This record gives sequence, structure tokens and C-alpha cells, in this order.
Amino acid sequence: MKHLIPFIKTPPSVAVIRLQGMIASGPGAGRLNDAALAPVIETAFKRGKPKAVALVINSPGGSPVQSALIAARIRRLADEHKLPVLAFVEDVAASGGYWLATAADEVFADANSILGSIGVISAGFGLQDLIARYGVERRVYTSGTSKSQLDPFRAEKPEDVARLQKLLDQIHQNFIAQVKDRRGNKLAEQDLFTGEFWLGAQAVDLGLADGLGHLVPTLKDRYGDKVKFRVYGPRRPFLSRFGLSLMQDALTLSEERALYARFGL
Repeated sequence: MKHLIPFIKTPPSVAVIRLQGMIASGPGAGRLNDAALAPVIETAFKRGKPKAVALVINSPGGSPVQSALIAARIRRLADEHKLPVLAFVEDVAASGGYWLATAADEVFADANSILGSIGVISAGFGLQDLIARYGVERRVYTSGTSKSQLDPFRAEKPEDVARLQKLLDQIHQNFIAQVKDRRGNKLAEQDLFTGEFWLGAQAVDLGLADGLGHLVPTLKDRYGDKVKFRVYGPRRPFLSRFGLSLMQDALTLSEERALYARFGL
């Protein structure tokens, strides 16, 4: 409340938004999506007149749509409130996690952080031989020649695979456009969009990050030793506080661990 009282000088503050976990729509502890984060992000930009907003990112990626929605919301509010946004990468900001990092004006990382993986992936299983071995017959009836595609219980069709690849390529181009728009001429003149990922120091050399640095010392150096940090993050779902969503949380955790495993984490 001190900032509301005239003649009393208050120390500067920075709003800190924690973005940790898999990026996916729907409920689930640890999931990042625009619906869950909207009130968190809005409050962070509006409460207490912060000098800046810091994003603490630890995400292996996930939904490109939710990544784009969250990043766009951050940019809209940054422009509206004329506040600088700084991102600090912890373990990983890869794929959709790096998309979130591009919402910042500056990106910092630890020397051991993983950044990049600017690509798109779709994975599944083919189970048609398994069900045939047990005498199970798959029956599908549709109205519309393209209604049933990439059914895991039926053999792949080349035309379905080609259609999926076209969609993945289009999403990839959208991702590339986001990175180029936000990082601009900071990017090194080499192909950074193959899906490869790098450690912090090399990410800085490639222009994917601006420097090596951690949240507290970097912001104290910029705003003074008396800077205050206001930390914001999504609340846990009500039922999960009482252990009543264990199955959903377990499924979310298994999905998230699979994403982190792609980066050796």
C-alpha cells in the first residue's frame, strides 16, 4: 500500500511469473495453458506498479496453440503497460517452452540450461498387427472420405501421412516466424530451426539468448539491491489440494516426464 501514499519512497518491484511444466490445454496440476495463466499474467502486470516483469521458464514444450496464446497475452500486456519483460531459463526452455521465452525482450539462461528445439513433433503407435494377433477386427464407418485418419488400429495411408506432414510444416513455419519476429537480427546466420537444442552459452552465441544470468543477481544489478520480487503462478486445482485428483496428476506427470526425457532430463 505504500505506493499509494505520497512522499513515501518505496523500493522498486519486479513481478515474477513462474512458467513451469508441460504446455497443454485442459485441467491438470502443472499444466501451462492460457486459461489457467490469464489471471496470473494480468495480475502480475497490473498489481503494485512493477518496474519490469520476469518470466522464470522451465518447460519442455507442448501445445503450439497454448504456447502462442500465452506469449501473445504477455506481449499485449507488455505493450499496454510499457513494461520490459525478461525471461530466465532454468533447466529447459525448449520447443513451446522456447516459444514462451520469445515473449520476453531479453532472455537469460544458466550455462547448463537447454534452449531451442524449434520444431514440431507428432508421435503415436501403430497397433493393427497387435489386435490382428488376438483376432480383433477394427470396424469404422464414416460419412466423408477424410473423416478417419491415422487410426492407430489400422494401417497407415500415405495420403494421411502426407496431410499430417503438411500441417506440421505449417506449424513449424509459424514457430520460425515467431522466433524471427522477436529475436530479429540477434540470430546467428545458420539454420537454427532443425529441432536441435543447445546449452546456455552456445544459445547466447547463436542469438537465442542474450546472456548468462540468474534472476536475483541480474535484477538487483539492474534495479538495485532493494528491489522487491512479487512471485505469481497458477494455483493448484481445488481437488488436488486434498489428494482427490491423483489419477489426473499421475497422467500429467507421465506426459511431462516423457517430454523432459527428450532432452536427457
